Amino acid sequence: MVGLFSRMIVATTIRMPKWFVGWVSKRYVAGPNLEGAVKIMTRLQSEGACFTIDVLGEDISSIQEAEYFLSEYVEVIKAITNNNLDANLSIKPTAFGLLIDKSKGMENIEELVTIAKQHDIFVRLDMEDHRVTSDTIQVVIDLHEKGFTNVGTVLQGRLFRTIDDINQLEQKLSSSADYRICKGIYLEPESISHTGYSQIVEATNACIDRMLDAGAYTAIASHDVPVIKHTLAALESRKMGPNIEDPRNNAGPERTHKGPGYEFQMLLGVRGPLRRKLAKQGHRTRVYIPYGEKWYEYSIRRLQENPTIGTQIAKAFIMPWTNRP
Repeated sequence: MVGLFSRMIVATTIRMPKWFVGWVSKRYVAGPNLEGAVKIMTRLQSEGACFTIDVLGEDISSIQEAEYFLSEYVEVIKAITNNNLDANLSIKPTAFGLLIDKSKGMENIEELVTIAKQHDIFVRLDMEDHRVTSDTIQVVIDLHEKGFTNVGTVLQGRLFRTIDDINQLEQKLSSSADYRICKGIYLEPESISHTGYSQIVEATNACIDRMLDAGAYTAIASHDVPVIKHTLAALESRKMGPNIEDPRNNAGPERTHKGPGYEFQMLLGVRGPLRRKLAKQGHRTRVYIPYGEKWYEYSIRRLQENPTIGTQIAKAFIMPWTNRP
């Protein structure tokens, strides 16, 4: 019943006028420009949060469009530095041209990672749908081989292949591997992914365990209580936790602007009370800050790709006081 109700809310929302979608999305999107994102980060930073910034954009249709994303992310780097923000970057490889011209796309990504490295800023390659999973992982490997260790990737727990991907990256990158692990927003085919909730949670938890045991930096991007409870137990069993030096023998050197081998990550506007609770306990918590002119397309896409968001929309509408950002 809950799933049906959620899908009904989503189906209704995406048919509403743009202003209504904007009202719903303002909780989850920092606005159309960088100035709005900086204001939100300045406010949330007082709560002990750090950030990852994403310039919104759908698949580009020409390699020339990638120039916008490259230049805009350079402005983001300037804003992080000028405002003394504890933030890194999240980029979509397809926005830099990976699906149009792989060589040029790689060149664009490397240019940004080079500038970010000069400012001691980490770059996370978002994981998009299964069309680019292998290419995204290969970009990370190639950049590490060139000495750019300030880059990592996202892996999705729902995909059957993810444990094998972790094993491959452990062999290639050793303890310099740096992940964001999430359940996965893309509703992939049953032939390549888990589709049931409990299956996805179990698979995601298994990935978290494997990442921690590999000595990798593990960013747990989840609002699901079962995943967070599992993570807290997994950290305790490995004697990891807030204000404790990473005890894993196979862990790499301490990472700048990072936690002791792990952190929790949440979307802007989702489970704010839970994030603040984790932060109060001493865990490093990072908020995903999306902004950009493509806020409408982003909002519609997230609704269509994950209809379970409908229950969050209903709660924000009916009881906004229960979940402030």
